[in-house]
Amino acid sequence: MLALLPRLRRFAVGLVRDPVDADDLCQMTIERALRARGQWQPGTRLDSWMYRIMRNLWIDETRSRGRRAATFVGDEAGLGVGASGAQEASLGLADVDRALARLPDEQREAVLLVMVEGWSYKEAAEIVGCPMGTLNSRLVRGRDALMALLGDGA
Repeated sequence: MLALLPRLRRFAVGLVRDPVDADDLCQMTIERALRARGQWQPGTRLDSWMYRIMRNLWIDETRSRGRRAATFVGDEAGLGVGASGAQEASLGLADVDRALARLPDEQREAVLLVMVEGWSYKEAAEIVGCPMGTLNSRLVRGRDALMALLGDGA
């Protein structure tokens, strides 16, 4: 489980778009997995099981936040706030991060699982809980949208 932490954190950052919230999501995932360890079936992939736990926690948290918090400004208002590009590893990476953040959740999730994490289409579809064709459609739309956003200067 410890060996999965870097991959889980990278996925969490991609989902929630905030390193602090991503750390919280990782912690909740580990806690849930430890509590439910009896449900994991030996011989199956632990990493896939953990990703599914994380995804379900993220969905639950997103729904919960939406119900209890009122939004006063659009998400776009916060894109220019924070650290300057000098602290980014590269300007191109910052552009990709901003473009990813603008994708719908389902497309961003597909792009993160397949293109960033390297899961196969079948594995990613199992993690997300949708048919492989649906995942493929989300990935294609997400990839096309990313290319358009990056071509426009995100």
